[in-house]
This record gives sequence, structure tokens and C-alpha cells, in this order.
Amino acid sequence: MTESDARIAMITGATSGIGEATARKFVAAGFRVVGNGRNTEKLTLLEKELGPAFCGVAGDAAEPSILDALFAAASERFGKAVNIVVANAGQGLGGSVKDADLSKFEHILKINVTGTLALLQKAAQKMAAPQLKGYPESSADIVVIGSVVGRHISPFSAVYGASKFAVHAMTEALRREIAGNGVRVSLVEPGLVLSGFQAGAGYSDEMVQNFKDKFGPLLLGEDIANAILFMVTQPPHVHISDIVVRPTRQDYP
Repeated sequence: MTESDARIAMITGATSGIGEATARKFVAAGFRVVGNGRNTEKLTLLEKELGPAFCGVAGDAAEPSILDALFAAASERFGKAVNIVVANAGQGLGGSVKDADLSKFEHILKINVTGTLALLQKAAQKMAAPQLKGYPESSADIVVIGSVVGRHISPFSAVYGASKFAVHAMTEALRREIAGNGVRVSLVEPGLVLSGFQAGAGYSDEMVQNFKDKFGPLLLGEDIANAILFMVTQPPHVHISDIVVRPTRQDYP
């Protein structure tokens, strides 16, 4: 892939887990990547490791100024506008409706719902009009990381699941809104992925070990990154709008 042909991707939550794995896959595939995360040190390390094809922008992706900086960085660094957005930033929260720590819920809503909505809105505003002119010669993708618990009610993570139900609804609404412009809006619903997510969600070591024993081997970030890369590299007229990826032994959710 030549420099002029390279697609320009923006990934939130790029400093760990699915986001980091996707950044690595995209760079290996010849894409140029603007990665976002709150871990400035990790972004610097990724810039050194991945080279000039990766540019890091530190900050909270739920903040409008950071979103503006991300889209601006793509044009400034790579000379072209973003044509892939991966909305990956998010945080878990363990617990049922009866027992979840509601003092953390407002923060979860800001990251998982409000932040995702702001990114989807900005991406649609930036990408829809240019793609109307470029389709079907060019591709434009917005990929949203949901969850299997945004499809099936899970008592042990019901409050987090509610945030993902909202994300799924927004994703499908945006797909219907801008499909006619040739923009592919896709949802990825991972099952259990072993990453820093479990610690952030407050899952105990005992619970994680139970997941491993019952469903393992569990997925890794690379497994979801493979699915994302497959989706965005289809011909422009082919849209994989929704994909569920689980560990083979995970029967539910």
C-alpha cells in the first residue's frame, strides 16, 4: 500500500487491550493511525515502537477538545482526513442492579455513552459528506466496540450492560442515518476478552479465574482486532454491520 493509498484510522482507548491490538494490526496492514488514551507514557512508547505510521493524542476522548485534536492530528500528521474511526474507549462496572456501586455509574455513563455519542456525532459530521462524493471508489468506516452484555442481559454486569445497550442503539441509528452516504457503521460485540478491563470493572481475581475455568481459553485483544481489520478491509459495497466474537466455550452471555 502506497502512502497516498493508505487509510487513516482514529482509535480511542488505544493504549491497552482491544484498542492497542487494533492499532498494531492497522499499522501492520499499512494504515496510518491516530491513537488516543489517557496514558501519555504508553502513547509515547507506541509512537517509538510503531514508528511514523502512529501518532498519539493524550486525553479523555469524552472531551470535545480532545476529539477536535484527534481529527486535526490526522490531517496535520498524515495529510489526509480520517476515514476509519474505532470507538473503543470504555470502562466496565461489575455488579447487578441490586448490588452495583451507583457512585461510579455517572462516570461509566460519561465514558461509555456520552463519550461514545460525542465521537459518533463528530465522526459522522466529518465523514458523511466527503464519502457521498467518494463512494463506491473509497471506503469509510465507523466501528463501535459494544459487548455481548449489550445484547443479552447479564446479572453480574447489568449496569455496564445497560450502557452497552445504549451504545448498540446509537450505532444502529447512525448506520441507518448515513448508510446512504456510503459510510459503514459497524458494531463489534466481544465476549470475554482477557485484558485490563476486568481490573477496571472491579472483577475479583476469583471471578476472573472462574471465567477462565468455565469458558477458557479466553479471547485476547488481538482476536477482536482481527475481526475489526476484516470488517474494514471489505470492498466498499460490502458492509458487515454486526459481529459477535466469543471464546468458543462461552455459552452465555
